[in-house]
Amino acid sequence: MNIPFIDLKKQYARIEKQVRSNMDAVMEHGAYIMGPEIPALEKRLAEYCGAKHGLGCASGTDALTLALMALDVKPGDAVFTTPFTFFATAEAIALLGATPVYVDIDPVTFNIDPEKLEKTIEALKGSDNGYPLPKVEGLTARGIITVGIFGLPADYDAIKAIADKHDLFIVEDAAQSFGGEYKGRKSCSLGDITCTSFFPAKPLGCYGDGGMCFTDDDKLIERLRSHRVHGQGPDKYDNVRLGINGRLDTLQAAALHAKFDIFPEEIELRDKVAATYAELLKDIDGLTPPSTPEGDRSAWAQYCPLAKDSAHRDRIQAALKEKGVPSPVYYPIPLHLQTAFKELGYKAGDCPISEDAAKRIFAIPMHPYLERDAQEYIADAIKNA
Repeated sequence: MNIPFIDLKKQYARIEKQVRSNMDAVMEHGAYIMGPEIPALEKRLAEYCGAKHGLGCASGTDALTLALMALDVKPGDAVFTTPFTFFATAEAIALLGATPVYVDIDPVTFNIDPEKLEKTIEALKGSDNGYPLPKVEGLTARGIITVGIFGLPADYDAIKAIADKHDLFIVEDAAQSFGGEYKGRKSCSLGDITCTSFFPAKPLGCYGDGGMCFTDDDKLIERLRSHRVHGQGPDKYDNVRLGINGRLDTLQAAALHAKFDIFPEEIELRDKVAATYAELLKDIDGLTPPSTPEGDRSAWAQYCPLAKDSAHRDRIQAALKEKGVPSPVYYPIPLHLQTAFKELGYKAGDCPISEDAAKRIFAIPMHPYLERDAQEYIADAIKNA
């Protein structure tokens, strides 16, 4: 068998007619930038998430950058985040001159650990508790970026209590968790601002780059709108602040409308695929399948088990490759050890849970149209390894 990691062709076969119709409508009206499909999509997705406002933008990275701009993040600010995520999460912090401060993860959910978050904030404020900090003097604690890694939202009740205690904002990086839930609340409604990505591989993806910000705050949405178009003011040629060219293309919005028509059903299908994997993989010696806390729901952007150790992972990946099954690693180098952040002075051992996960984790195919026989084939290859 040759099993794709994500099967976008099967999805497209379902929605081709609607995608083409939606895109033809854009070609007819000719508003390729900020056409009527954009505000319609913003409203539609905000209502789904339970947020007051949505703001389409050019990518998930732009969404994070816009969020931090709207919150006035600047040099000298410390923003706490996880090292076990894609580079863009911390990159957006650094691009604005602020400093990412890394907090290790929970070993089960792979999301930021609230207890370690509290201790790291206390360390920045002068507590001699041994928690690692960047080698940057004079930092002011400003905010937290959580990540809904692999589709599972972080522990927001615990994180919100910490944020309120220390007067910090929360930006929810939901690039992977759009469609997930935390205690009955949809991802993208949990932070002061939430950011998601419509990269094609995401649970809700377009046919290029795209992203969206969500917020309940009327003032923040106005800031976000301004920053999205070069800091534009009420007069389009009076730029009242710095911004970026961060608009979502109308053609991508048209595709997203068609994809969102079937999105709730696809989340149900992802749940079924994950449940089948859990059944097939549960008794494999040394393997730990992912799990979801009671009351929460993952969007299953990726399905990532843990091997016993790096040698076990190597054997599994070799066996899967021989059978034509992709098994990429998310993420092989935690952010605190990335070359781009070496000047912060973090070292191996500073975030041991993240470092251990990076040596053992691997992903296997996950998408709504993955059939049981393919999953059995994958599970057998892992068992034989």
